Amino acid sequence: MTTSREITFASGATHLAGLLALPGGPAPSGAGRAGVVLVGGSGPTDRDNGTYFPPLRARLLASGFAVLSYDKRGVGASGGDWRAGGLAELADDATAALARLRAEPGVDPAAVRLFGHSEGGWVALRAAARAGPERLVTSGCPAVTPAAQERHALAVRGAASEVLGLYDRLIAAGRAGVGFAAADELLARAGRPAALDPFWADVDARTWAFLVRKQDHDPLPDVARLRCPHTALYGADDPLVPVAASARAFAGAAPRATAVLVPGAGHRPPAEDVARALGAGE
Repeated sequence: MTTSREITFASGATHLAGLLALPGGPAPSGAGRAGVVLVGGSGPTDRDNGTYFPPLRARLLASGFAVLSYDKRGVGASGGDWRAGGLAELADDATAALARLRAEPGVDPAAVRLFGHSEGGWVALRAAARAGPERLVTSGCPAVTPAAQERHALAVRGAASEVLGLYDRLIAAGRAGVGFAAADELLARAGRPAALDPFWADVDARTWAFLVRKQDHDPLPDVARLRCPHTALYGADDPLVPVAASARAFAGAAPRATAVLVPGAGHRPPAEDVARALGAGE
């Protein structure tokens, strides 16, 4: 019978909270059982990443993995504020989660794997480049910058050229150090087109500052620094990510990187495909 318990761990001065789930039965003989750290996507994501992680957790537990997931800083029971930093700070948190799982009795520290979804893929890539998990799997993670990814998503949703031009002006404003009030005024003068809502509707001053810090992040240097195998998993019908270009870029960035497309899947590939990529059933 599986067991789970609340855990806390430190990432620098920030205290994070999460869930550690352990499979039933005795640990394998030798160094211990394998484990997986799950890193959620953008926004105020908790240890379940909405509804995405529970079925994945269940499949991993059924295959004998220990599973750790955590509330993003400033979410749930975790301290701090994810909007006060950037992807580097979120990677610090994923690195700390890897260390916490490696320290768990009965877990083989050399057999801990890392999974990151969407924005969490960029975070997991940075953490994996630092901390060297046994294996890294990303899903729905663009191989382009956040600014380019969001523009792609707006275009796929049917944003007209003038809306895309307004988006480009917002990105340029961020690069120029323009504050939230001036950026919001730029949008107001343009009539606040509803087609830009997927990008702007929930943005406030703190979120704008976070978006500006991350908008030109390039994930490819982190891929080139990986020392572990990397599987970039995509739903073939993902509307948010330039799938073909991302798959080619990641697969070509490092000799141990591969891309896998799941036919018919969207931005959240099914749990069984993620679990298979992480080694469940091997």
